[in-house]
Amino acid sequence: MRILHTSDWHLGRSFHRVNMLDAQADFITHLVGTVSERGVDAVVVSGDVYDRAVPPLAAVELFDDALHRLAALGVPTVMISGNHDSARRLGVGAGLIGRAGVHLRTAPAACATPVMLSDEHGDVAFYGLPYLEPALVKDEFGVEKAAHEAVLAAAVRRVRDDLATRPAGTRSVVLAHAFVTGGEPSDSERDITVGGVASVPAGIFDGVDYVALGHLHGSQTITERVRYSGSPVPYSFSEAGHRKSMWLVDLGPGGTVDAERIDCPVPRALARLRGTLEDLLADPALAPYEDAWVEATLTDAVRPADPMARLAERFPHTLTLVFAPEHTDADTADSYASRLAGRSDQEIAEDFVAHVRGAAPDPREQRVLRDAFDDVHADEALREIAT
Repeated sequence: MRILHTSDWHLGRSFHRVNMLDAQADFITHLVGTVSERGVDAVVVSGDVYDRAVPPLAAVELFDDALHRLAALGVPTVMISGNHDSARRLGVGAGLIGRAGVHLRTAPAACATPVMLSDEHGDVAFYGLPYLEPALVKDEFGVEKAAHEAVLAAAVRRVRDDLATRPAGTRSVVLAHAFVTGGEPSDSERDITVGGVASVPAGIFDGVDYVALGHLHGSQTITERVRYSGSPVPYSFSEAGHRKSMWLVDLGPGGTVDAERIDCPVPRALARLRGTLEDLLADPALAPYEDAWVEATLTDAVRPADPMARLAERFPHTLTLVFAPEHTDADTADSYASRLAGRSDQEIAEDFVAHVRGAAPDPREQRVLRDAFDDVHADEALREIAT
């Protein structure tokens, strides 16, 4: 069975101040064309269809267009909700839409109810595991601690239990929206940290023939059977090195996996340039980036006059400007933002306690901080669902 794996469309999201709707529409056209031209048997979309719980009308219209075009192909599509989606809104009309061959899986309780498809080698069970917010689903899965690993492991156990009731030789595909250990994040994913731990081990999915992951925006191979497709278009300059693509997966008899990357249309190249203003304006080696979206970091010791206007003369698509003057004293070169970069809320809070009182928090105090952050994340999730 030939499967096209994609995720993280984030319909309605902008790239800095650039509206990405046209680029997203081009991707949908590319997706539909790939399904038709490459003989795809099933499409899987692993969450974050929208960028926010209440998407703008233009994003809803694009999603509606995508549904109609996919249904018209007669190729089954399985979609799950991600942490950016409102599961309830995305799942409205799922039963009716499913009759057209587009299967929306947004309810955690239904994660072990597969979409059953078949080919010449037998049945393939597609299990859709929507994003599982630990604080909201721990009771559903009967786990004591609201943690990503616990709830996801419980969901996969339900999948294995159902799979055990299927005829021998039934192959399995799991769609999941999570941060799996070994994955490389970027700046454009929303933090899903709970209890100081966001990632889950890939071994949770042992026994599944193919795991189609969503959440991280870079296309990645965790194992031969566990992969991220990544987002089809960029949403931060940290993705400048990404090759935006989808996975074309051939699931053979006995669950063999053969995967090929299918490149997505590139709306415009990304470039992260660094140097003094005069160097950036004069360096001939930077000519290939003159039509790119540019993030410029200026290292001038003294902030130059009108830097954005002057940069725009050579790089008209400059979107962000960062000042990082080079100092001899390394301590003064570190901005507040750079000192916090890559650090979790838990780590920042523990550092603050140590700075104020001169001693780091003990294990009991660390647990108090962790529980407080868990409560905040749970409240945020509840408010988003309520909207």
